[in-house]
Amino acid sequence: MSPSPVAYEVRPAESPADREACFAVRKEVFVAEQGVDEEIEYDAYDAVAVHVLAVRADGVPLGTGRLLHGEAAAAKTGGEAGVGSLGRLAVVKEARGLGVGVALVRAVEEAARARGLTAVDLHAQTHALGFYERLGYTAYGPEFPDAGIPHRAMRRAL
Repeated sequence: MSPSPVAYEVRPAESPADREACFAVRKEVFVAEQGVDEEIEYDAYDAVAVHVLAVRADGVPLGTGRLLHGEAAAAKTGGEAGVGSLGRLAVVKEARGLGVGVALVRAVEEAARARGLTAVDLHAQTHALGFYERLGYTAYGPEFPDAGIPHRAMRRAL
């Protein structure tokens, strides 16, 4: 049986409350669930990133993601002009399988297009490769550890 539909919206996380909701989702998924050290989960890029937030109709946060662009993205993409970096994509357990992750990725891609970027890179946990491939991303390069979790680099032209 498929999960029952849940009404939600994806929006830019522009207010301090929205940013805190993004960080709370990341803490729940990456720190509590996956065991990522909280000291490395949050970084200086959070201050300059474009954050997106998925919230249920009643305001409960369901997921988040962020886009790095410009100089911030250069560190992740090897300095390639016009390439953004999608990262910190997280969906709470109760909302998985409802399309929230897809909606967040598309919102990050729209933010990238709005900034004139021509491609988006990401570092996918290897268990999520199929998810990103279904969205048009292609893996490249060898597997590597990030926060003790196997990852692969992926890219999608916009």
